[in-house]
Amino acid sequence: MREELLEEADINNVQNQTLIQEKRQQICDAALELFLEKGFAATTIRDICARSGVNQASIYDYIANKNDILRRLLNQLWFNADVPTLPEILLDDALSLEQALERYFADSWKFKRKGTLLAYRTIPHLPPEDRKAMRLREIAVMKDLADQLADRLGIEAGDQRLEIVANLMVFLSAFGPMRDWLNRDQPDEAIVKTIAAGAAAMIRSAVDDSRT
Repeated sequence: MREELLEEADINNVQNQTLIQEKRQQICDAALELFLEKGFAATTIRDICARSGVNQASIYDYIANKNDILRRLLNQLWFNADVPTLPEILLDDALSLEQALERYFADSWKFKRKGTLLAYRTIPHLPPEDRKAMRLREIAVMKDLADQLADRLGIEAGDQRLEIVANLMVFLSAFGPMRDWLNRDQPDEAIVKTIAAGAAAMIRSAVDDSRT
């Protein structure tokens, strides 16, 4: 569940795998720009063909439909395996809670910026089975995070407040990309440090409250 990707169409019309990968990436790159500029619903296959340079008569040799493109993009950008999750970062005991959060937010905002924007803007357009798959994966990540926080803070696992906090930490990872239209004049490092310090203080406060 933690590593499961959205199901991509299995298309075998073209035998040249290098050509398939090149054209598919060409299509996905163009679609990403359009989805973020115009929105998923307003973008047509014709638009994607015009932007990508792929002929409309041959585009279905590489993708099944617009939803297939979106799944491929979310798998590449939102589920980016090269960006460590916060539970993985928290495994490093040498990092303070603030440092772990700083690294998480900085990496998320730098490497998953477009993926974050794409996910939050297009989830309403996903078919039910894809929304369910994304929800289950997010729940699994939040459960891992709640367990890591419980271990890090020395409290009993299963505390419901930590599950809420974990949900909020994942949401805060979208703060940079979704609010950069207001924060462009602020240094990225200052934003990361401020949000991480506030998040760490909130986590500790929630834990202290749960003990009383």
